[in-house]
Amino acid sequence: MPPVESAPATASRPNTARPRDFADGVRGRWWWLGVAAAVAGVVAALLWTGASAVQLLGDPGAFTRWGLPIATTIHNLALATVIGSLVFAIVILPKDLTAHRPHSGSHKADAARHQHAPEHPAFSRALTLAAGAGAVWTVAAVTVLVFTYSSLSGLPLAGSSDYTNQLVFYMTSLPVGQAWLMVVICAAVVTTLVFGLRSLSGLAVPLVIAFISFVPQALIGHSASSADHTGAVNSLFLHITSVSLWVGGIIVLVAVSGVLGKLTAQTLQRFSALAIFAFVGVAGSGTINAAIRITNWHDLFYSSYGQLILAKAAATVVLGVIGYMHRSWIIPRLADGSKSATSLRTRRLLWQLVFGELLIMGVTSGLAVGLSRSAPPQSREIAVAAQTPAQILTGYPLPPELVFSRWFSEWRLDWLWIAFAVAAGAVYLSGILKLRRRGDRWSALRSISWFAGLLVLVYITSGGPAVYGDVLFSAHMVEHMSLMVIAPLFLALGSPVSLALQALTPRRDGSRGIREWILVLVHSKYSQLITHPLFAAANFSGSLILFYYSPAFNLAMRYHVGHELMIVHFTLTGYIFIMSMIGSDPLPRRAPYPLRLLLLLATMAFHAFFGVSLMMATALLSGEYFGNMGRPWGDSALIDQQTAGGIAWGVGEIPTLAIAMGVAYMWSKSDARETRRKDRAADRNKDADLDAYNDMFAELAARDATIDPSRRGRPHPQPASSAQTLTHNTPPTSPESPAGSQGEQH
Repeated sequence: MPPVESAPATASRPNTARPRDFADGVRGRWWWLGVAAAVAGVVAALLWTGASAVQLLGDPGAFTRWGLPIATTIHNLALATVIGSLVFAIVILPKDLTAHRPHSGSHKADAARHQHAPEHPAFSRALTLAAGAGAVWTVAAVTVLVFTYSSLSGLPLAGSSDYTNQLVFYMTSLPVGQAWLMVVICAAVVTTLVFGLRSLSGLAVPLVIAFISFVPQALIGHSASSADHTGAVNSLFLHITSVSLWVGGIIVLVAVSGVLGKLTAQTLQRFSALAIFAFVGVAGSGTINAAIRITNWHDLFYSSYGQLILAKAAATVVLGVIGYMHRSWIIPRLADGSKSATSLRTRRLLWQLVFGELLIMGVTSGLAVGLSRSAPPQSREIAVAAQTPAQILTGYPLPPELVFSRWFSEWRLDWLWIAFAVAAGAVYLSGILKLRRRGDRWSALRSISWFAGLLVLVYITSGGPAVYGDVLFSAHMVEHMSLMVIAPLFLALGSPVSLALQALTPRRDGSRGIREWILVLVHSKYSQLITHPLFAAANFSGSLILFYYSPAFNLAMRYHVGHELMIVHFTLTGYIFIMSMIGSDPLPRRAPYPLRLLLLLATMAFHAFFGVSLMMATALLSGEYFGNMGRPWGDSALIDQQTAGGIAWGVGEIPTLAIAMGVAYMWSKSDARETRRKDRAADRNKDADLDAYNDMFAELAARDATIDPSRRGRPHPQPASSAQTLTHNTPPTSPESPAGSQGEQH
């Protein structure tokens, strides 16, 4: 077991004295002002927009009109607190009170090693906060579910059996009710897991489930009914995710402020890096979502709806300025650990600003809920009577006839993947800059390959393949095969994992940063399974059959979530397969080069079989979708499907052949490196191995020459004792043996 590196007693031990106001943290009596600010914000927004007024048709009563937005506000704050607490626990804060080096053993060994170690008070408080907030989230989600039914049905709350039956039908049969029921289930599962888990790897599971709960909320959001359904849903998902990370982080920072002690500067610095991405996500996604619902400057400045948007934007800018002050002025002064009066004033200013952020975020959260309860200045919904078959199936008008130029001129931006590309590019570039500041270098070809892969991914998900992939099977196959073999090829050659491991600094306080989580994932049993060469090849080839010849294909074409999951699955499948073939990132296991070529030949044959099967098919796959598109241009749906088979064969074979050539090149380079290694070893030891080999044969030849010629061909007598010339460790060489014959020839 490696030695544990102990920190000084004062390095991470919190201050146990009673905290003074804003000198050693924010006192608990101030925390509830954040909730009060949020409630004040939602009340002000409802009064300003008139959303709390009596409804002319089907008014559910004042209790529902006011109870629903207030319950939604509490729900949003509780969910943000759960996410912020879990992020702090598994990424930012150290778990143990005593600092130690990060361990690379198994999760069970690490858990056994530290099960009796005292937890850091900040970590314990974060998990306690997560458990309490999870319980509030669950109750609030149930309350919102009931209030939403009351609001949509126009019926006041009641306890009759008819009302209960209608509520059950709403939860199980209508999309809005199903969405909120899923949120309730997620909240209950997360709360249960947080109460029962204590390991860092285990706590990652409820965090993922909490993020999944944003999906149904984005699908039923106010902007989801707009004409640009995909853009509205994706931008809303990015917005509420970024807001929860940011708001939840501030709430947790306030909650643990009194027990951080010497970890204050370190914790603030780590959260600041996360807050930068959250701020960019909030600002960018909020702008996109507002542009979808407000299309002219007059509505932005002169409608109550637009004025609330401007108020939210102003609050976001103020919060960004405060964050810049933290990063550029406060954190550097706290990092030196000085006990001077200036440092005390800095800490007091720090917590005053953090508390100010909490109040501003509370008001802004209330405004956001009030905004969601208000109607935009003009309807962006599509008139049902004017819908074409393409609009019914895809949610968008039928694009113009496909010609070559329209592969590059038609765009429908998928903000989810644009955000991923921007974030991945920014992180990659920051890693390169960090290496250069340290004096290290990074391959320019790898950098070019990574950014080219991101651009290809954006084009596939937002350009011509995405637009025409919704209405043509052939275009969909171009999109699909590009996601599997073209974009992953460039991304895998960029070696992002290797860059992260080189650029990120290992932590020494026992917490898990991004670098530590990468190592945990690389060495996990799950990674060993999905990156195994045989599994990766089977997944790469078998996914085609399982996807297209199952209901998954129809679900991916008809539902937005299914389509996004399709993109995630096939991009990751191609990335893992290509990385196992020619990638340079660390993997638990790599196949020898002959097996790699064999697997590539097998996948090429499988792609050819799949393509030919589509070309020869006489029945439509997902015929109720592509067969009812109502296109006045292009080939029939069956001929287009047969064209898709040829595309699957051709587009899949050419990149796979290029990968095979890459494997052959790497094999030749490996042999050349081994030859050079042996040559260098021979130069170092003066050909000692070769000389020893020749001396052995010379000794055998000399020994054979001393044997009486008349005894040749007869067996040698066995040695009587070990005192003779040949010992038992060196058995005599028979003249009939190969060595003897070689000796005679020599």
